[in-house]
Amino acid sequence: MKYFKELNLPSKLIENLSSLGFKEMTPIQKASIPHILEGKDIIAKAKTGTGKTVAFSLPLVLKIEPKQKFTQALIIAPTRELCEQIAGEIKNLARYKSGVKVVTLYGGTSLTNQVASLESGVDIIVGTVGRLLDHFSRETIVLKDIKILILDEADRMLDMGFSDDILKIVSNLPKNRQTLLFSATYPENINKLASKILKSPIKVEIENREQSLNIVERAFKTENRDKALIKILQSFKPNLALIFCATKVKTQEVSDMLYNRGFDIATLNGDLEQYERTEMLVQFANGSLPILVATDLASRGLDIDSIETVINYDIPIKAEDYTHRVGRTGRAGSKGVAISLCDHYGLKKLNEIRPSLNIEDIEDLKSDKNFYIQGEYNTLRIDGGKKKKLRAGDILGTLCKDIGLNSKDIGKINIYEKDSFVAIKKSVTKKAFNGLKNGKIKNRKFRVWWL
Repeated sequence: MKYFKELNLPSKLIENLSSLGFKEMTPIQKASIPHILEGKDIIAKAKTGTGKTVAFSLPLVLKIEPKQKFTQALIIAPTRELCEQIAGEIKNLARYKSGVKVVTLYGGTSLTNQVASLESGVDIIVGTVGRLLDHFSRETIVLKDIKILILDEADRMLDMGFSDDILKIVSNLPKNRQTLLFSATYPENINKLASKILKSPIKVEIENREQSLNIVERAFKTENRDKALIKILQSFKPNLALIFCATKVKTQEVSDMLYNRGFDIATLNGDLEQYERTEMLVQFANGSLPILVATDLASRGLDIDSIETVINYDIPIKAEDYTHRVGRTGRAGSKGVAISLCDHYGLKKLNEIRPSLNIEDIEDLKSDKNFYIQGEYNTLRIDGGKKKKLRAGDILGTLCKDIGLNSKDIGKINIYEKDSFVAIKKSVTKKAFNGLKNGKIKNRKFRVWWL
């Protein structure tokens, strides 16, 4: 079995999958979807970027019966970003079936708004452990009718110390349910958790050798990582680069250093509010801020296929964290480069988690000192999204027909529930901003910000 159409799916779902670019299944999808459709519990292990989200989302969408006025599925994930990625994938897959409602529950956003969404009825909840427990303690979520429980990136949640909290949530779910556990790695403590929440699970393990061959891993010895980082960027010249640091403080220090040297930078760490995270990730993905400096928040749930280079400014402590960081590049069949910068202490850590990696001298690398990575676009934020029935075509039409922009000057358009973001070439950003600010979209006025 190779193609989705061989799964005997509804014709409308096949058409939707085709429109989304899904025709041939990935190994993890081939190995797990048939078992999930049969109602079996599974433990699935596969690296990031192998199609795990679709592997559990597609069967889930098939099983959901819209407008039942009770929550049918619960998905638990470690980070806000991963929750949004999962919810977005489910919504895309469910376009063929009207009425499927998905709600995300995580910290950093209004609890009151989340409660209002829950009260109006929801089919699928995607949430982080802490915020789910918060809602549960307030009795704002009802879990007694859950048919399917999914744990995504289970290893990361256990690393974060959420084992007992997960069990607390699960203890309030019906025993007669289907449980799916997905993970990129398989540490010993997953066995303990699995034995308590799954029934006779089928184990699925995929070693994606093809993906690993798409990532070239390199390591450079240096005692001045700031200087080495500049040299790496000016040597490899990536269009999009993701730089990992160990702490929130270090992300800001590195961002400031790069910004002062003329690079366009986005920063992602736990101190940011959710709207700030969204703005940073949108500007990174659309090329407005082509370098993202982040903590390990970005190692899970960051689904951007075009990241060319991942740089470990700080070497992670665990091999699993290294795997997840590196997995942000070389996605969807593209080639990627993963680079580690090592001082004396970093060399010791890297040797423990990646002993076979050859260590090179940074001084041997040639670079273009006149090269600086700068964004091709600016990003405009519009105070309207899906809830106001705003579509990408509406924004594109206004920019081209009413304001007079060339379609080539318009980059990615991202539509969220309450906001929309559009990337505009720098040369015409002022014209676009003034046009949207003083004009209308679909005969309605919207507030506009220049990020």
